[in-house]
Amino acid sequence: MKKTFSKIYLGLVYLFLYAPIFVLIVFSFNESKSKSHFSGFSLKWYVELFENELIMTSLINTLVLALISSVIATVIGTMAAIGIYSMKKRSRNMLMSVTNLPMVNPEVVTGISMMLLFVAVAAIFDIEQGFYSVLIAHITFNLPYVILSVLPKLWQVNNNVFEAALDLGCTPRQAFFKVILPEIMPGVFSGFLMAVTLSLDDFIISYFTSGSDFQTLPVTIYSMLRKQVPPSLNALSALLFVAVLIILLISNITAIRKEKADMRR
Repeated sequence: MKKTFSKIYLGLVYLFLYAPIFVLIVFSFNESKSKSHFSGFSLKWYVELFENELIMTSLINTLVLALISSVIATVIGTMAAIGIYSMKKRSRNMLMSVTNLPMVNPEVVTGISMMLLFVAVAAIFDIEQGFYSVLIAHITFNLPYVILSVLPKLWQVNNNVFEAALDLGCTPRQAFFKVILPEIMPGVFSGFLMAVTLSLDDFIISYFTSGSDFQTLPVTIYSMLRKQVPPSLNALSALLFVAVLIILLISNITAIRKEKADMRR
């Protein structure tokens, strides 16, 4: 009875979570603009979506921004994690408190403070907010998540392996890239994926730091929702959901195959 009840309860939880998404996907194929009556199957909203220059430009902006900011944040965050790891305990604890602050700080506070900073810089150097201001903002709020993803892997690394590599003739740089980096790579990759996800999902900070010439997809969708909800947004949401689902499936399948291969060894 307990197992049956737990399965029913779990099914209801998943139904509550994913039913709205499935309804959205179904109505993305609706022939009419109705949000309550399915009048027939049609792909015209997907065609309209790809013909919408504003949405496509915003989507490209979002993907490029997420990729560049995540790569930069991953590199800087990995270096910062190594630096924090090598510190003494007291200094490490103080620096980690400062590192965790952007995560517990409300996004609206971060967005407004960065907007004021960029406005002051723009007034001094006569530049406008745009791609680079949003890029700096995204790198900033992605850094703590990368650091927290890499640090646990550093704690798991055996220092004797690094010292053995030095004894065998490697330079500290070679020992890092050939010994340490492969060991912490799962944490680095997890931090990168976290940074990509946060960058794609961010709205508040992007809203405050983006200018009139550069808009991310969440900001564009918000501006469109002020008037009405166009059916093409249903199609866009469905495509984003399917893309994320495919990435998760590929990631899980790869992890399972790697685990099986390690067990065979």
